[in-house]
Amino acid sequence: MSTFGRDSTTDDVLAGHDLAGVTVFITGANSGLGQETARAMAAKGAAVVMAGRDQARLDEAVAAIRAELPDAALETIICDLGSLESIRACGSQARERFDKIDLIINNAGVMACPLMRTADGFEMQFGTNHLGHFALTAELMPLVQAGARRRIVNLSSRGHQFAPADLDDPNFTDRDYDPWVSYGQSKTANILFSVGLEARYGAQGIHAYAVHPGGIQTNLGRHMTEQMVEDLMARITTSDSGFAWKTIPQGAATSCWAATAPELEGKGGVYCEDCHVAAVDDESSSGGVRSYALDPQAAERLWTLSEQLTGAQYPA
Repeated sequence: MSTFGRDSTTDDVLAGHDLAGVTVFITGANSGLGQETARAMAAKGAAVVMAGRDQARLDEAVAAIRAELPDAALETIICDLGSLESIRACGSQARERFDKIDLIINNAGVMACPLMRTADGFEMQFGTNHLGHFALTAELMPLVQAGARRRIVNLSSRGHQFAPADLDDPNFTDRDYDPWVSYGQSKTANILFSVGLEARYGAQGIHAYAVHPGGIQTNLGRHMTEQMVEDLMARITTSDSGFAWKTIPQGAATSCWAATAPELEGKGGVYCEDCHVAAVDDESSSGGVRSYALDPQAAERLWTLSEQLTGAQYPA
């Protein structure tokens, strides 16, 4: 379905696209994949709203992009995905400042951190990676409904294969905490969230895509110990003998492809890797998407739970 693949870059997949008049909202845009996605979209004429927790780091990212693209249309907005108060303030500000949002790239995330809690008491990985984006997308949905492109891209990971979402104890209240189980369920939740969005908004022409960027060396792994890194690499290379790190432009390519590829029009609720829609595969550890991550009943349970936990209200 795609002429692109593992080695394609952001500039490759956006070649030939004119994004003038398109507004893109990107979380975690102050570094890594988010910053590269912002740069690549701005290079094609998009107006990019770069969201992050720290204004100084956002300003540095803007300066880095403008050093290459002096005329880039970039704006910043503060959003701490570990705080519902910050998310609501961001949403309110966004609705005041912007007339529409065509594309949301829910890019920010945390990986394999020690047991920590968000400002609202959620386990940090589930709370940030899923619940934060769930609540933020609800805040931004009226702007998406006013947009033209109408796509939402949720960054998941092959790490979803580590664990399904435990919807009875997602915040590790009653079970022992494992950083990789936690990461896995949060990445599964990102896919289920995409399934839920598609079920609710696909008929309105709003489509959602989950993506696996690939293995990239960014600050996402800042909480990992040396032993955790060694164990993870052993696990990856044992299951995928052809594994190789991607560059950041290669890692951000699938996000850009899912946000713009004409061949994906009207085909949301899917999981993409290496600029393709991945096959459902419950065995392979080197690719594919687990069936539990696309289960519509699990997606409904997660949606209801997420509404209850965050108080987020999605427009009809």
